[in-house]
Amino acid sequence: MGEQAITLELTVSDLKQFLYCPRIPFHRYVTRAPALPTAKMALGKEAHARTDRLERRRTLAEFDLLEGERQFHVPLRSVRLGLSGTLDMLIRTPREFIPVEMKDSVEPPGLNHKYQLVAYALLVEERFDCVVRRGCVQLIPVKEVVEYAITPNMRRHVLKTLTDMRRVLSLERLPEPPANRGKCTDCEYRRFCNDIW
Repeated sequence: MGEQAITLELTVSDLKQFLYCPRIPFHRYVTRAPALPTAKMALGKEAHARTDRLERRRTLAEFDLLEGERQFHVPLRSVRLGLSGTLDMLIRTPREFIPVEMKDSVEPPGLNHKYQLVAYALLVEERFDCVVRRGCVQLIPVKEVVEYAITPNMRRHVLKTLTDMRRVLSLERLPEPPANRGKCTDCEYRRFCNDIW
């Protein structure tokens, strides 16, 4: 994919939300509708804070590592990609950089979480001039780590999604809702999607 003029800086969270439901970033950037915090979001923040405190004292065994340094809440930004975000945790070893996202869920990560992780891998690569070969999603309630290899196809998919997002937002037309309307139940923008109720 060639270089292009970036007109709108997006966040990694925007990308994750777009893959979950393209209406979420549409409401954020186009209608500028105020998000209504949900109970699920509040519980997730509490779980993140608890895990942050505990994680600092844990070993890296759950990541199959004997050594490494952890950094928490790592701010990342790429002017070239027009993308920014704050990574939950970055593990640095003498041989690799491993981005880690924490999720307050017992369910396996969805595709949106997987590509969120890939987007963070791209930002880590640019910031630290390295190649990220793997990333992890840590499921907080079950203390389970799901590892993903970061492949060239996954990197291309993230770049294509960023292009698609900018196109959708520039058209200023409400995207179709997700096929799975169960996603709408806990959405902070559900009151602005009158066509699905």
